[in-house]
Amino acid sequence: MRRNTVHDAGARSDDERRRLAWAYLSRVVQGPCAPLSALIASVGVLEAARAVRERELPDAFGGAVRARRDIDRADADLDLVRRLGGRIVTPDDAEWPAWRMLGLGQLAVGRDPDSAVPLALWVRGPRSLLDASERALAVVGARCSTGYGDHVTGEIVGGLAARGWTVVSGAAFGIDAMAHRVALAVGGTTIAVLACGVDRPYPAQHDRLLSEIAETGLVVSEYPPGAVARKHCFLARNRLVAALADGVLVVEAGMRSGARNTVKWARRLGRPALAVPGPVSSAASAGCHQMIREGEAQLVTRVEEVITEAGPLRLPAPATTVPAASATVAATVVADQLIGDEATVYTALPTSGGCSPAELAVRTDLAISAVRAVLVVLELAGLAITEDTGWRRSARS
Repeated sequence: MRRNTVHDAGARSDDERRRLAWAYLSRVVQGPCAPLSALIASVGVLEAARAVRERELPDAFGGAVRARRDIDRADADLDLVRRLGGRIVTPDDAEWPAWRMLGLGQLAVGRDPDSAVPLALWVRGPRSLLDASERALAVVGARCSTGYGDHVTGEIVGGLAARGWTVVSGAAFGIDAMAHRVALAVGGTTIAVLACGVDRPYPAQHDRLLSEIAETGLVVSEYPPGAVARKHCFLARNRLVAALADGVLVVEAGMRSGARNTVKWARRLGRPALAVPGPVSSAASAGCHQMIREGEAQLVTRVEEVITEAGPLRLPAPATTVPAASATVAATVVADQLIGDEATVYTALPTSGGCSPAELAVRTDLAISAVRAVLVVLELAGLAITEDTGWRRSARS
């Protein structure tokens, strides 16, 4: 008889039951599933797992969920990932990168089902996912990279890693692998995001590389152990590469390079997209040139330019013990230091009344996803507040 690990009546703590529920649902959906995420937010993960198992699902759930609902390998999956030095990271955990997931949570899933926040993340490696992604850049590009592309990747990634930046990529051939190797070589932190289970090296030739990454950095996937890489999984994976970083850098890309999909996600999430130009005669850089020409990516050539464009806005958190007059002065100083989209949105905010993100997007000519991401940053810095009438500048700014 099949054992129900999620609702086993044995002596399991609530935390254990919840972790089993996350692991069970992760295998059932195998990728982003907005309806299930909404169900969990509404009734909790334990009740959602029960509803999935007992077939109490609305029509919004796809056939794949119904087909896999009887597969319960939660105990085995958790045991396997533990033996690999890993764990499942869920929204219940302190290391869940909630700040990074905010952008995905604001996207319209009706436009693209893959835009949903991941249900959970399977992780190998000693680092906290939250800490490792605090200051990070995604580096992607051609799978058949040239000597020029490898050299530029080495220069930029080496400089970033030496300055304490985490390098995020997809462990593919070419630029991805070079970015990971350079980060490891200089003693930096790197995160490899896979489109398959963290126990299945993909490509197989990168088994050793992924093992080295897992020793000091992190190997991450939203797919459960044993899951094989499928074509659509790579497109969904790209959104996580973009979401876990402060920006996306493309070093080399042909006209039909998959790196452009990662740039698309970066733009939808309000992250800066950057591209390195190559020789005008190089087909390996034609995609970069097109993205630069069409305004999809900013041209960069040196690590300093990358940091200028992608450096996260380091705004001090509002102090709770500072006198009101001092707090007002501090907020004014911070406001004077705003640049880029942050300065644009802040300038457009009313000082009284309110304004919706959609209205701000029209006023600033920015994508609404970018506006929403900036508003969260301004709110954390004490420069903006939201009320029933919408967003406005805070009284002390």
